[in-house]
Amino acid sequence: MSKSSRRILFVPILLLVAGVSLGQTAAAKTKSASARGGKKFTVLPAADLKWAPLKNAPPGPMMAVITGDPEKGAYTAMEKFPAGFSAPLHTHTATHKVVVISGTWIHGEPGKPDARLGPGSYLVQPSGMKHTTACDAASECVFFIESSAKFDLKLVEEKKTAEKK
Repeated sequence: MSKSSRRILFVPILLLVAGVSLGQTAAAKTKSASARGGKKFTVLPAADLKWAPLKNAPPGPMMAVITGDPEKGAYTAMEKFPAGFSAPLHTHTATHKVVVISGTWIHGEPGKPDARLGPGSYLVQPSGMKHTTACDAASECVFFIESSAKFDLKLVEEKKTAEKK
């Protein structure tokens, strides 16, 4: 075999060894970065969501937690309400930021007409603000929620007007 033939065979082998070595180094860096708390993607296909009944709420709503713990503090989650679901006048301690994914969410505030929010709509419910929440009867409502604190729902007792005789 001539010198030039050996060089032609040597170069690909050298590149292969260098590539394997670099690949192992990159894998080691990635592994050590995640071990040190480095950034990583969160990938959660819809089929992998773990739905459970929403605690401390009227029956019907379901929640799939993405981050945090709704019983302890701030969290993000997917939620769904059955078609026709309705919650009476209430408040939350946390501020909720909501993006409607499907269905029609109906947001009500005392003294104002209801807002009907379809897919792609955005809503902020500031903490302590009285409101009603409902889902149109045509289909269930699915939405993404970001909450600044743990989940609670405080029903607002409407004061009864004394009847005049």
